[in-house]
Amino acid sequence: MRFSDLLDAARNHPLDVSIPAEWAQGRATFGGLVVALEYEALRAQVPADRPLRSLAITFVGPVAPDVPARYEVEVLREGKAVSQLLGRVVQNGETMTLVQASFGASRPSQIDVAAEPAPTFKHWDECQELPYVKGVTPEFMRHLAMRWSVGGLPFTGNKSREMGGWVRLRGDVKEEPLTEAHILALVDAWPPSVLPHLTQPAPGSTLTWTIEFVQPLQTLSTLDWCQYRVHIEHARDGYGHAAAQLWSPDGQLIAISRQSVVVFA
Repeated sequence: MRFSDLLDAARNHPLDVSIPAEWAQGRATFGGLVVALEYEALRAQVPADRPLRSLAITFVGPVAPDVPARYEVEVLREGKAVSQLLGRVVQNGETMTLVQASFGASRPSQIDVAAEPAPTFKHWDECQELPYVKGVTPEFMRHLAMRWSVGGLPFTGNKSREMGGWVRLRGDVKEEPLTEAHILALVDAWPPSVLPHLTQPAPGSTLTWTIEFVQPLQTLSTLDWCQYRVHIEHARDGYGHAAAQLWSPDGQLIAISRQSVVVFA
């Protein structure tokens, strides 16, 4: 099932959505997709003139594939310019994901600070792509393409603090404007940044994730390559802390992300 089809399901039937196993990540469903679907349920409850500014996500438990889940929304406060909402992904009567969302309309301001420039990467045609290999890589990777330009692939013993390259949807992709929902998938598609430090496979997953969006969004398509880079700030005792950014193909900042991850190695 295409990413766009699942987004439609979340918009139209948020209290009964099943994600097929082709979007699995181990025993769980790909977290970027789960959050994207919850975002669609949240978006439907906010005035259109208030774009998404930030999400704060806690992955409480794994959302199982092929099992119905409810994408619930609670409006916490509607201010003059900002809306605060809380989303819950509930499966089998248990909360599996919590999402706190802030939507905010633009306002006049004397402050105007440009983003720092994007890093210089090799062109995506010159970068190594991590292939989808059934039974080896996560199932959801059949739908997302990542091409490495910085750092190493998972489990290669590469000790770099940085990892990144280019990312976009792949497969039977419906070309449409790139939205916040797509961006969530592009950012979370990348493996935990500490996994290249290992020399053999071990499980790892995101514990908490915050992501902020630069509005208005760039005019991009779901077929465009976006540039991603993550920097490990600290890792010890089975936990890692990293900061990342996503840019458009021409180097315009799209989103700023932070993740705390757990690694069982």
